[in-house]
Amino acid sequence: MPKSSTLRARQRLGKYRIEKKLSSGERASIYRAYDTIHAIPVALKVVTPEMAANACFLEEFTIEARLSTRMEHPNVLAIQNASFVDDYFVIAMPLGLESLADRITRRMSTDLALNFTEQAIAAVAHAHQRKIIHCDIKPENFIVFPDNRLKLSDFGFSKVAQPKLKASGSGTVGYVAPEQAVGHPMFQSDVFSLSLLIYQLFSGKLPEWPYSWPPAGIEKVRRKLRPKARHWLRKGMALRPQDRYRNAVAMENAFHKIPRPKR
Repeated sequence: MPKSSTLRARQRLGKYRIEKKLSSGERASIYRAYDTIHAIPVALKVVTPEMAANACFLEEFTIEARLSTRMEHPNVLAIQNASFVDDYFVIAMPLGLESLADRITRRMSTDLALNFTEQAIAAVAHAHQRKIIHCDIKPENFIVFPDNRLKLSDFGFSKVAQPKLKASGSGTVGYVAPEQAVGHPMFQSDVFSLSLLIYQLFSGKLPEWPYSWPPAGIEKVRRKLRPKARHWLRKGMALRPQDRYRNAVAMENAFHKIPRPKR
């Protein structure tokens, strides 16, 4: 009998006991579960047997597991385990409180937005230092933990930077850079997506094509950020890759040179 694509509450998957589905996508679903061996709650990314049997889809998730071993940073979500369990491909991760996408829907102080900005840049800069292009920077892929600790997740679309890198138009509509959408991801593509996310943190609105300045929500941004910070953000959102920061490391360095608003 074929395995069900949906796991039920209290169902066992190896050492994990499923508690609740948190989200679902075309390739995998995220569940809250309980690790009965280590006695801790975990988040499970579960790839259905149908998808796990597809070599192309499976490669995406094995890449995610392998790249995670190259990164150890307080703002990058660690993978605790990745293996086949009862024909499902399962990636176990620490369980956060919510995604940044959920947090954005509620009122956020300027100080917290700046805090999240600093952490998000640090995570992407860490990946870039290791020659990894994330390729899917968006609020859903940042997880909020206690004390507002932010961690970047989901490296399934990620690429290791190399000359003349080409890839299918991966990424998420609304956040993907123009050059990445046509199959040419680069470090500047992550910078673009990250800048859109940061703009959304301060304005509550996601800029839309053709990304002309100023985007919708600029009034809130002007109230919260000084001119130098707005210029920094505008550079990251430049339409042409060569007009942006060359990578998140350069973006981070520029960010730390901006005077912080007085409180």
